[in-house]
Amino acid sequence: MSGTTAIAGRARAVAPGDAGAQTTYILDRILAAVTALDGRPEDVVRTRIYITDEADALAVSEAHGRVFGTLKPANTLVRVAGLIGDYRVEIEAEAIVAP
Repeated sequence: MSGTTAIAGRARAVAPGDAGAQTTYILDRILAAVTALDGRPEDVVRTRIYITDEADALAVSEAHGRVFGTLKPANTLVRVAGLIGDYRVEIEAEAIVAP
C-alpha cells in the first residue's frame, strides 16, 4: 500500500495530534486491505513510517509493536519536514499474498 494516513471520509484527520493513535488506525486500515485480498498480517513483510516530530517515535514504535505483536516486518522510521493536513504519521506497507 502506498502512503496511508489516518483519514476518515474525504478529509477528516483521525486523532489529530496523537501519533500513536494515528499509527494504530493506519495499520488497521493496511491490515484490512491485506485481509480483503485474502492475506494475513503475517504477509506484511515491510513497513515504512514517516513522522513529522521525532518526539513521536516511541509512541509510533509502540503502536507498531502492539499491532504486529511477535511478527517482525522489516521497518524503517523516518522523520520528515512535514505531511499534508493534520497528519503526524504516514505509512507505506508491502505484503506478499500467496495466490
